[in-house]
Amino acid sequence: MSKRVGWTASAKDELRALPQIIAIRILRALGDYVSRGEGDVKSLQNIHPPQLRLRIGDYRVRFHDRGDSIEVLAVRHRREAYR
Repeated sequence: MSKRVGWTASAKDELRALPQIIAIRILRALGDYVSRGEGDVKSLQNIHPPQLRLRIGDYRVRFHDRGDSIEVLAVRHRREAYR
C-alpha cells in the first residue's frame, strides 16, 4: 500500500543541501517505508502532534503519518535532528 509524500519547504531545503549520494539514499529509504512499511521508524516521545522518525545511517527524517499520506518535516544529521 503506497502513500503520498508531502514535504515542508524547510525539509526540501535540508534535503537539497545534502550530498547527492546521501540524498538518494534517504529518498530510497523513504520510498521503502512509504510503499512497504519497511525501515527503522520510531515514534518520538513528548511531541504533540505525534511525530515519527526514520533512521537512515547518520540521518533522521522526521514526519507526520496521516494514514494515506505522510508529511516530511525535517531531514537532518543525527546530532541536529532532535534540537
